[in-house]
Amino acid sequence: MAASLLRRDKKSTAAHLKAELNRTDNSSGVHQLQELLDSVLNPERPAGDTGALEWCKCLLAGGEVFEEFCKTVRSYDNATLCGLVWTANFVAYRCRTCGISPCMSLCAECFNSGDHTGHDFNMFRSQAGGACDCGDSNVMRESGFCRRHRSKTGTNVPSVPRDLLLMSEMVLPRFIIYIIQYLRDGYSEPGPASERDLQKVLQQLEPQISFLEELTKMGGAMRTVLTKILTNQQSYKDLTMGQEENVHAKKNYDRYLSALKSSGLVSLDEKNVSGVIELAAGAGALSILGAAAVDPVESSIEDDQDGSQGVGQRKRVKLSSSTKDPSIMDVLKHKCFLEELLFWTVKYEFPQKMVTFLLNMLPDQDYKISFTRTFVQHYAFIMKTLMKSHESDTMSNRIVHISVQLFSNEELARHVTEECQLLDIMVTVLLYMMESCLVKSELQDEENNRHVVVNCGEALLKNNTYWPLISDFINILSHQSVAKKFLEDQSLLMLWMSFVSFFQGMNLNKREINEHVEFESQTYYAAFAAELEACAQPMWGLLTHCKVKETQEYTKTVVRYCLETLQIWFDSVNFVDEPTPHQVSFHLPLHRYYAMFLSKAVKYQGLDLDSLLPDQEMLMKIMIHPLQIQASLSEIHSNMWVRNGLQIKGQAMTYVQSHFCNSMIDPDIYLLQICASRLDPDYFISSVFERFKVVDLLTMASQHQNTVLDPEHERPMLEGSLTFLVLLLSLRIHLGMADDDILRAEMVSQLCMNDRTHSALLDLIPENPNPKSGIVPGSSSFEAMLSAVADFKAPVFEPGGSMQQGMYTPKAEVWEKEFDPIMVILRTVYRRDVQTAMDRYTAFLKESDIFSGNPWPPYKERTPLHPCYKSLVRLLHCKTLHIVLFTLLYKISMDHQNMSEHVLCMVLYLIELGLDNVLQEEPEEEEPCIEEHCHDSWFPGTNLLSNLHHVINFVRVRVPETAPEVKREPPASTSTDSSSFAQTSRRFSGLQRQNSGAAQVFSLVAERRRKFQEIINRSSGEASQAVRPKSSATKWIPNGSTPQLTTAILEIRESMISLLIKLHHKLSAKQNSFCPPWIEDPEAFVRLDSVKYSHGDGISAIERILTKAALRARQNKRCIQEICMKISPPVPPKKNGPADKKTMDKEERRQKARERQQKLLAEFASRQKSFMETAMDVESPDADVAMDLGSSEQQDSEILYDCVICGQSGPSTEDRPTGLVILLQASSVLGHRCKSTEPKKLPTSDEEHIYPVDTCGATHDVRLTTLQRFFNDSSCLQSVSIGWEGGVYVQTCGHTLHIDCHKSYMESLRSDQVLQGFSVDKGEFTCPLCRQFANSVLPCYPGRGVEKAHCQTPSNKNLSVLVKEVEDLQEQMGTFSVSTNSETNLSREMESVIKDIKNTTQKKYMDYSKTPGSPDNDFLFMYSVARTNLELELVHRGGNLCCGGASATAKRSCLNQLFHVLAMHMRLYSIDSAYNPWTRLTQLTQKRDSYVCNDERPEVPLLFRDVPSLLIIFVLTMPQPLHKEHFTCIVKVLYTLQYIHAIATLSVKFSAEERLAWKNSGALKKHTPDAEKSWEVLLSHGISELSKGNRLYEVATEEMSMISSSVWSPQSIEYALQQFCLPFLRISSLLQHHLFGDDLPSCLSEEEFPVLANCLGILPSAFQPSNQLHSASCLDWSVSAFEIISQWCSEVTEFADINAEHAVTLVVQDPHWTAPRLLHLPENYNTIFQYYHRKACTFCNKVPKDPALCLVCGTFVCLKGPCCKQQNYCECVLHSQNCGAGTGIFLLINASVIIIIRGHRFCIWGAVYLDAHGEEDRDLRRGKPLYLCEERYKVLEQQWVSHTFDHINKRWGPHYNGL
Repeated sequence: MAASLLRRDKKSTAAHLKAELNRTDNSSGVHQLQELLDSVLNPERPAGDTGALEWCKCLLAGGEVFEEFCKTVRSYDNATLCGLVWTANFVAYRCRTCGISPCMSLCAECFNSGDHTGHDFNMFRSQAGGACDCGDSNVMRESGFCRRHRSKTGTNVPSVPRDLLLMSEMVLPRFIIYIIQYLRDGYSEPGPASERDLQKVLQQLEPQISFLEELTKMGGAMRTVLTKILTNQQSYKDLTMGQEENVHAKKNYDRYLSALKSSGLVSLDEKNVSGVIELAAGAGALSILGAAAVDPVESSIEDDQDGSQGVGQRKRVKLSSSTKDPSIMDVLKHKCFLEELLFWTVKYEFPQKMVTFLLNMLPDQDYKISFTRTFVQHYAFIMKTLMKSHESDTMSNRIVHISVQLFSNEELARHVTEECQLLDIMVTVLLYMMESCLVKSELQDEENNRHVVVNCGEALLKNNTYWPLISDFINILSHQSVAKKFLEDQSLLMLWMSFVSFFQGMNLNKREINEHVEFESQTYYAAFAAELEACAQPMWGLLTHCKVKETQEYTKTVVRYCLETLQIWFDSVNFVDEPTPHQVSFHLPLHRYYAMFLSKAVKYQGLDLDSLLPDQEMLMKIMIHPLQIQASLSEIHSNMWVRNGLQIKGQAMTYVQSHFCNSMIDPDIYLLQICASRLDPDYFISSVFERFKVVDLLTMASQHQNTVLDPEHERPMLEGSLTFLVLLLSLRIHLGMADDDILRAEMVSQLCMNDRTHSALLDLIPENPNPKSGIVPGSSSFEAMLSAVADFKAPVFEPGGSMQQGMYTPKAEVWEKEFDPIMVILRTVYRRDVQTAMDRYTAFLKESDIFSGNPWPPYKERTPLHPCYKSLVRLLHCKTLHIVLFTLLYKISMDHQNMSEHVLCMVLYLIELGLDNVLQEEPEEEEPCIEEHCHDSWFPGTNLLSNLHHVINFVRVRVPETAPEVKREPPASTSTDSSSFAQTSRRFSGLQRQNSGAAQVFSLVAERRRKFQEIINRSSGEASQAVRPKSSATKWIPNGSTPQLTTAILEIRESMISLLIKLHHKLSAKQNSFCPPWIEDPEAFVRLDSVKYSHGDGISAIERILTKAALRARQNKRCIQEICMKISPPVPPKKNGPADKKTMDKEERRQKARERQQKLLAEFASRQKSFMETAMDVESPDADVAMDLGSSEQQDSEILYDCVICGQSGPSTEDRPTGLVILLQASSVLGHRCKSTEPKKLPTSDEEHIYPVDTCGATHDVRLTTLQRFFNDSSCLQSVSIGWEGGVYVQTCGHTLHIDCHKSYMESLRSDQVLQGFSVDKGEFTCPLCRQFANSVLPCYPGRGVEKAHCQTPSNKNLSVLVKEVEDLQEQMGTFSVSTNSETNLSREMESVIKDIKNTTQKKYMDYSKTPGSPDNDFLFMYSVARTNLELELVHRGGNLCCGGASATAKRSCLNQLFHVLAMHMRLYSIDSAYNPWTRLTQLTQKRDSYVCNDERPEVPLLFRDVPSLLIIFVLTMPQPLHKEHFTCIVKVLYTLQYIHAIATLSVKFSAEERLAWKNSGALKKHTPDAEKSWEVLLSHGISELSKGNRLYEVATEEMSMISSSVWSPQSIEYALQQFCLPFLRISSLLQHHLFGDDLPSCLSEEEFPVLANCLGILPSAFQPSNQLHSASCLDWSVSAFEIISQWCSEVTEFADINAEHAVTLVVQDPHWTAPRLLHLPENYNTIFQYYHRKACTFCNKVPKDPALCLVCGTFVCLKGPCCKQQNYCECVLHSQNCGAGTGIFLLINASVIIIIRGHRFCIWGAVYLDAHGEEDRDLRRGKPLYLCEERYKVLEQQWVSHTFDHINKRWGPHYNGL
C-alpha cells in the first residue's frame, strides 16, 4: 500500500490522504498515512536525505503549495506577543522607562514603531541572544507596546477550520520522534572524538530542525498544535516504547536509556564508591556546614579517613545527604517529547537552532508553563553538563538566553518555585558546583584549620563557569514573592550561608619578606568576580526586599544565621584573638552580609541595633579581619608588599574600585564603626595602632626601636593609621546619611578628582549592584543631582588635535562648601588622584581669590549620627587617643623624624572632630578596678575639652642607649620598667606612688591585652578562662634582636594648647604670631562662630581649633590668653642633639629638592612651549628669510640656511645642497569640488542617490577624453591640467637641513627600530626639529639673492618688444644656470625628488597619453604638479585672494623651490617651435588647410585650451630665473586669450535674439578709438566670427534654452566677464607672489578684480581707483585685436562644422568651483545606523560584518571583509586609493567612529556623533541616541581640505592593506 502511495506524486497523495482523513470513519486514512510515514520517516535512512522533508511539507499542506499553506495558517495567528528570537550580536533596544523587568528588550521594528520619545532607552548588541518582549505586560508597561502589539490581536482572529491543521496533528508527532531517534543514534559519550561527531549529527539534522523553526513562525495556530504534540504524554509513550518487534527501535531506545544514566547530579558509581550513602536519608541541612561542627558522630567518621585526599570526595557525599528532596539528585525520567527534546538539546550542548526553536514557541502560554517546568526539571543536569563542557562560554550564553526568558516573569518564577522547588535546586546545584573546587584554608592556624574555601585557580572560577546559574538565581530573587519564600525557608538560608562561607578567606595573600615571588598569580580577578557575583549580588537582591518594617523578621533571621556561621568559621580556623601576621584575604563575605543587613535594619526597618549585636567577645573577633584589611591596604601603599609583585596592588585597587566598593570596603568600614561604637574605646584605639605596627613610634623620645617596621615604612604607616581613624570617624554612608546625600557626596568626590564625562561618572558612582535596586543609572535623581553640583563643558577640539568630550566640572560653590577630602581618599583607586583633587582645589582657591597659599584639605562638618551610632564619638574622647595626639603634637613641634605635614593635618582633624562632637556628659560609671590600672596620670578625665589645657610635666621614656636623652641622669626615684611590651611612652608621676614602675606605664599593647582579658572574663566566666590558650601573639615577638633599651625622663611642661600655639609660631615662622582678636576684645568672641576659616593652610586650621576650644570651654580660653600674654623671646627647642638635627633637616632637604625639581620642570615646560609656538608658526629668523622672498635687505648676498641637524648656517651650494623638509602626498581634494554651494547629502533610504558626474575631477576627465578624440595627442596634453584627482601636494614645515646630514639621519632611524610610527624604508621621517611628519627633501636652489635685483627692475619696454624677447628666450631653452652636462650633487638631488614626486601618486593618475611612455605625459604631469599646489593654496585661502598677505601657508610655502625643480626637469622637453602656442597667441599666421592635408589630427584650438595651464607651461619652460617684465608680458598676452574665452562662452549662453542685438550694437562702436578695449565691440566681433560656422550657435541655442532664462544687461555682462577671468588672475597673482616675492594686498571681495589686475601690472596706467573698472580696459594687444580674434575663432568654427555638440561643450567651460565639502550628514545617528547596518554590500551582496561609509563620496564598503578583497587589498584600502588617491575618511557604522586611511597607515580619528552629554560612544557600547556635532565635523573637513591629517593625529599604525 505504502509503496503505491510513494510512487504517486506527492501532491495528489497528500490531497487524497487529507480527503480520507476528513471522513467520519477515517481509520483507513489513518492506516494509510501511518504506513506511508513508516517508510518515509525511516530513521535507518541517512539523515541527509531530504525526501522525508519534502513529503512532510506536502502532507502538511494537504495538496496545496506549501507557501500558500503557510500564508493561510498565518492569517489565523492570534498571538499578542512579538516573541521574535534573536541570537548573539543582534541589535536590540531596552527602554528603562517602559520596562518592569530589567531584562526587558525589544526588536528594532517594535521599538521604532512604539513611542519612546524622551524615555531612558538604549540600543545594545545582544551578547547571549534574546527575545522581543513587546506585547508581554508581565515584563513591560503597555504604553511601550508598538502599534502592532498594542491592539489585542487575538480577539478578532477567526477560529481555525478543523481540516486546516488536521494533517499537521497526524504527521508532526512522527516527524519529531524521527528527529529524536536521530539524536539518540548520533550521541556518543564524551570523549576526544565525540565532539566532532556531535557536530556532524547536528549538521545533518540542520534542515529538519530549521523546518520545525519555520513551523513556529507560522503564528499562534500552528504553535498551539505543536504545543499539544510536544506535551502529549500518551503519544510519547506509544511512539517511543511500543515497538519491541523493531530491532532498530529497540537498540535506539537502549542508547537513550544509557545516556539517561549519567543525568543525575551524583552519578551511581560515585555513590557506591563513597559507601556512606546510608546517611542520605535523615541528615539535616546543617551537615553541609564546613567543619562538621554540628554533629560530633559524623565528624569522627570523617577524621578516621585520610584527611588530605578526602576533602572533595567527602564534601560531595555529604552534599547528597543535605537536600530535602532527593529527587534533585536522581536520574531524570521523561514523559513527553518536550522533555526528551530538551534533554538532547542539553546533551548536544545547546545547538543554536534547537534553542531558537524552543524559544520561538514561548508566545504560547501553555507551552511556556510546560517548558519552564521541564527546564527546571533538567536544571541540575544542565549545570552538570555545563561544568564538563569544553565550550562553556558559548553554552553559558545559550543557557542564559533561555532562562532569562523564563525567570524574568514573576508569575512563572513563583509557580516553579512553589511546585518544582526551584530555589532548592539552585542552591543545591551551586553547592555541588563549588564542591568540585574546594581546598583547605590556610588562614590563621595552618595546621589545625578545618575550614575549606574555593580554590580561585580552578577553571570553574577562572572562566566564570558559574555565572549562568548565579545570574538565574539573582534574577529569581528579584521577584518579591520568591525572595520572601527564600527568606522564610530556614534550612535554605542555612545552606546558603554555608555556600557563602566557601568564599570566606579565599585567595589568601602571604607577604613575601625575603625575595620576590617567582610567579605572580592572577587568581585575584576570579576571587573578586566570584565574591561580587556569587555573594554580593544575591545579597543586594535580598536586601531590596528588606526595606519596610513588615520584613523585620527576615532581617533578624539572616543576621542570626550570619552570626552562627561566623562563629563556626572562627572555630574552624581556630581563631583566638590575634590575626596571624603577614597574611591577608580581601574576601569576608560573611562579615559583609552581616554588616549590610544590620545597616538596612537600622536605616529602613527601625530595628534596635543592640538587639542584633553579639557579645563583646564576638565583636572583638569580628573586628579583627576587616581591620587587618585596612592595615594591609596601608602596608601595600607603603610598598611593604612589593615582593609580592604587582598583583597585590591590583587587589588593593579592586577592593576600593567603584563596582566593588559598596560590597567590600564600605561594609567593612561600617562594621568597624559598629565595633568601635560598642567596644571599649581605649581597646579599639590601641588595636588600631598595633595593627598598623606604629606603636613603637608613639614615644616622646627622639629615637626609638621598632621591631616590626623598617624605618622607611614608619611614616606612611603612621599616616595610614591616622587617616584610617579620620575615615572611621568621619564617614556617614551607613550612619545616617540619606540616599540623596550619599549620591551627592559620591558625585562631588568623583568630580573633584577630575572633570568627568557623563558615562564615566555613571560608572564611577557605586550603585547598588542588583539591577532592580534604588538608583538606576540615568534615573531622574542622578540627572537632577548632576545639574545641581556640576557645570557642563561642551566638547571642544584642541589645536593639538586631541578631541575633548563633553565634561562635567564642579560648580564654584561645590568647591567652596562641599569638597570633602575624606570621601576622596576613600574613593580613589590611584593615590595620585588625591593629589590631583587637592591641586584642583588649590587652583580654584587661587582663581577665586579665597586663598593664595598652599591650602590644607578643608575640614567639613558632618551629617549628625543616627542615634544608634552615637557612641562612636567615644573614640574621640578616650585617654589613649589623647595621649597619642599629645605625643604626636610634641614630636612635630620638636621636629622628630618621620613626622610630616600629613600627620599634623590628620592630628588636627581628629582634634577638631573631637571638639565638634562633644560627648553628653555621662555620670562616672566606671568600676574602681579599672581605675587602678588606668593611666590616668596622663590626663584626669576623658573629655577632650578639659584635656586640651591639661599640662604634662615629666614623661619617662624607654630609649636606645645611643639616644641624646640618655645623657641626663635620671632622678633617683625612678625605677626602670621590666614589662616586655614597654618600649613605649611612660609618664613620670608627680604623685610618686610606690609602684611607680609598673603602674604608671602607658603601653598601648599592654592596655589592649588587659582590656581583652577583662572582657573575656566578664563574658565567659572563670571556667572557660582556664581552657583558653594564652594569646597567640606571643609566638611572633622577635627575640634577642633589639639593642639595649634604657629609661630616660623628659621634662615636657606643655599642654595640647601650648603645643598648638607653638606649632602656629613654627608654621608661620615668626614668634608670637598667634594673637586672637578676642583676647583684647571680648565682644569679638561672640561674632567669631559665624566666621569659619574653612579654607586655608595649617595656620588657619590651628587658629580654627583654638577658637573652637576657647568657645566651648572658659578654661581653654583662659589658658590660651595666659600663653599669649607670656610673650617670650624665642627659645631653642629643648635637648635637640645633633643626630636629631640631621633627621629634621633630611625631611626639609627632601622638600626643598622637590620644590627645586618642580621649578626646573616648570621652566623647561615653558621653554618648550615657547619653542613649539615659534616652530609651529613663526620660523626662526633665517628660515624666514629663506621663505619670504621679498626681503630686500639680502639683495646681494646669498641666502643662508640653518641645518636643523648639524646646526651650521650657510648657503645652499651645488656640492653641498641644503633642502627643505617636505611631505609629498597624493590628493583628490580638488577633484571632489562641485558647482553647487550645498554639499551632497548622504543617502539614508533606497530612494536617495549620489551622482558623481558633476565633480571637478569627472568634468576634467570628460574634457580631456573629448579633446583626445578629435585632436593631436601631444597638443591635447598641453591644453589641460591633470592632478585634480591624484595630484601631488607638497607641504613643508619650513625647516631646512643639509642633504648629506639628512641621509645620515635616515640611516640612524633605520637602525633604531623603536620609532616605527612610520616607514623609514619608504623614506618617511619626522622633522628633527618640530617632529612634523615628512617623506622627502626638496633641494634649495643656490644663490637666488643675486639675480633678484635685475629680475625686479621695472621695464618701460613696449609690449611687442617684450613679446619678441619672450619668444627668443623660449628658443634658447638650452641655457640654464646649472650646467646640464656635468652631474652635480644638486642636480642628482633634484632628479631624486622628481622621482619621489612621481612615486607619490599612482600610475593611473599620470598616464593620460595614448602612446604609453610618451614624454608629453611627463610634461603634463610636471606642470600639473605646480597647478595642483597653486589651486590648493587658493582653496586654503578661502577660494579667493581677498585676505591677501603671505598667509601662514605661504610663510611655510615651498612653491618657489618646487618651481625650480620642476623647471629644471621640464627643460629636458623642448617645445617644437611649429607648435609653440606663443606664436599662435602673438602672431597672425596665414591659414593652413589643416583639415585637408595628411591624416594627422589638428592641434587644439586656442579657445579650447586651459589658460592657467598655458601660463604655467610658459613660466616653467623659460630659462630661470625669469625677469618680472617677461612674466608680466606673458600674463598680458594670456589675459587677452582668457578674455576672448569669456566672450565666446558668454555668447553661447545668449538666446538668438540677444545674440543678434549685441552683435549689432557692438558693430556700431567698432571704429571708436578704444574699440580694442571695449567689451561690446569685442563681443560683437566674436559673435559675428563664431556665427560664420552655422552649426555652433544652432546647437547652443537648443542646449542652452533649457538652462538660462535670464535677460542680460550691460552690468551683468561686465560682471560675468570679470568673474570668468578672476580665476586666471588669482593663479597668476599667486605665481607672481611665489616667484618674485610680491606681497598680495588684501581687499574686499568686490574689489578683487581691480586689485589683482593692478598687482599683475595689467591695469591701464591712467586708471583712477574711483572709477568703475571695465575688464576690457586691461587688455593689451600686441597685434591687431580683430584679426587675431578672427584667427582664434576660425579654428573653433572649422571644428564646429563637423562636431557641433562637442564644440559647444568645449567652448563653454566654467572655471568656478565651490570649496570641497564632505557629505552632509543627518542630525541623528540612528538614521544612518538603521539604514546601513543591515544593508548588503553592492560588491559581494552580503551584509558586511563591519560596514563602513566613505564620507567623501558616500560609497558603502566592507571594512576588513575578505569577501571584497582584490589582489590582497581589502575594500576600504582600495576605495581610499580610488576615491582619495590614498586618503580615505570612513565612518564605521557599528562603532560610530571615523577612521582615516593615509597611504599605508591608518588612525582612528574620533567620532563626529556625540550623545546628549557631548560624549563619543565608541562601538555603540552605551547605545544612547547620538547627534551630529557640527564643530567636530567642520574640523574633520578642514583637516581633509588642508591635508593635515598626518600632522594633527598622532596615533598612526600600519594597516597592511587589511582594512
